[in-house]
Amino acid sequence: MTTQFNEKKQDERLHELRAKEEEQLAQILSQKYGVDYSDLTSKAINSDALRLIPEEEARRAEIAAFHKINKQIWVAMRAPERPDALVTLKNLEGLGYSIRRFMVSLASLEHAWDRYHDISYATETEAGILTLSNETIQEMLGKLKTLEDIKVEIAAHAGSKDTHRISRVLEIVMAGALSLGASDVHLEPEEAGVRMRYRLDGVLVEVLTFDAPTYGLVSSRLKLLAGLKLNIKNAAQDGRFSIVVGGKEIEIRLSVLPGAYAETIVMRILDPSTIALPMEALGFDKYLMEIFNHEIAKPNGLLLNTGPTGSGKTTTLYAFLRQVQNPGIKVVTIEDPIEYHLPGLVQTQVSKDYTFAQGLRSTLRQDPDVIMVGEIRDAEVASTAVQAALTGHLVFSTLHTNDAAGTFPRLIDMGVNVDILGASVTVAMAQRLVRRLCPNCRQSVLIEGENRKTMDLLLANIPHGGNELPENKDTMWIPKGCEKCGGIGYKGRIAVVEVILMDKQIEECVRHSSSERDIWAAAKHQKIRRMAQDGAVKVLQGVTSLDELSRVVDLQDEVMLETISA
Repeated sequence: MTTQFNEKKQDERLHELRAKEEEQLAQILSQKYGVDYSDLTSKAINSDALRLIPEEEARRAEIAAFHKINKQIWVAMRAPERPDALVTLKNLEGLGYSIRRFMVSLASLEHAWDRYHDISYATETEAGILTLSNETIQEMLGKLKTLEDIKVEIAAHAGSKDTHRISRVLEIVMAGALSLGASDVHLEPEEAGVRMRYRLDGVLVEVLTFDAPTYGLVSSRLKLLAGLKLNIKNAAQDGRFSIVVGGKEIEIRLSVLPGAYAETIVMRILDPSTIALPMEALGFDKYLMEIFNHEIAKPNGLLLNTGPTGSGKTTTLYAFLRQVQNPGIKVVTIEDPIEYHLPGLVQTQVSKDYTFAQGLRSTLRQDPDVIMVGEIRDAEVASTAVQAALTGHLVFSTLHTNDAAGTFPRLIDMGVNVDILGASVTVAMAQRLVRRLCPNCRQSVLIEGENRKTMDLLLANIPHGGNELPENKDTMWIPKGCEKCGGIGYKGRIAVVEVILMDKQIEECVRHSSSERDIWAAAKHQKIRRMAQDGAVKVLQGVTSLDELSRVVDLQDEVMLETISA
């Protein structure tokens, strides 16, 4: 009997043994380095995660991102302490990602790297990230200074026969929005065409009108970018994608609604730099700054910021969080959704199965010092937030009311016991955002006629007027428009604010009356300006215009006029 030696089978067996040994070695080393271990050879690789690290860089540093949930990514590494790999991780953290490291074998890395063949690093991808090169961005930002520039550039590409024209149009739309500082892009189909508008400093401004065929291609491309279903046109859909600009990731939230002529699309631009504002930049006067610094330094209490959607409530609360944050305390937020990722905070997002109430109850079991609840929407959240403030936690949240005095009757209406309001709520504030006048082109005019009457009324009994009012109270400023502000006359926004602090008089008033008139009368001794008065000071300082203030604040409100003239 002749024994035949199967060389091929022997090589396969040897390869299997070596692969097994390598996996075992990776497991052992993972314990040494104190990181997790994973075998990726049989796992699906998430392409959105993989494309965060360019292929050349990943192969050079022996690293691969293989899984991603929101801003948390799982990264496979051959050597967790390798300097070039650590540089890559630091760059990802700079984009706001939190990283979970895994020790893997070379076979696992090669399995992940093979997926690079399936994804494209062109200027657009089918889902997840729209990557604009720095050169493209610089070219666009250099060209697109005004709305007219954007119109001309889009018109030039929308009518071309280039196969990449839709991608180019989208690049111009998004680069134009970033250049002008738009917070939203609205695409609204009508009978004659599709209107595109930017929301600039809170006001919608028309840019141009698309033809229906071009819009059909644009909407399909946006759906692909956001991972939405192309064949669904009679139901609402929500998605997201990102733009990477100069190493900074800007998230775009996409909302699609069915309409009479075609689907309406709104893109919300979440630029992290727009919310990274210190308290000093929010528009608080010196007296308010002292109040807020004192109140947020307390170990417990409930601070409520009120106002309509888009009035800057969350930006203000983030500024408070950054002010109180330090390594010695635990800060937890419950948001819907998480709009901006802040390092050093534990941020959670509500969902269908994880409500504000459930999140707040769970958060209290995490031993937090400071809690931010995105919004108090119902009786359960209101009650839990009040109880948290009573049990040694500092709680920040928002509420929908017209003014600061409306906070207390709103909470009572939600079922909060009036007897514990005084011990839990420390600050009730309300705010609106007014557009800042462009400092390069604003014009001064005399205050005359009805404007004079309005300003005299607002300034007559204004608290702390001598500290910040200019000597000249006869002139104010109006917008003109120049290249620096895109021809609009305004650039940026600032808050106008009013505050009521909980004290003995307010507590007694709330116990016996839910009338806003009575609450404002009880707060008179606190000598804090009403929102309209805060705005009037900013009008005289040339920060905003009287027309802009009257657009945002009701200067003829009876309760307001009654309390400031008393």
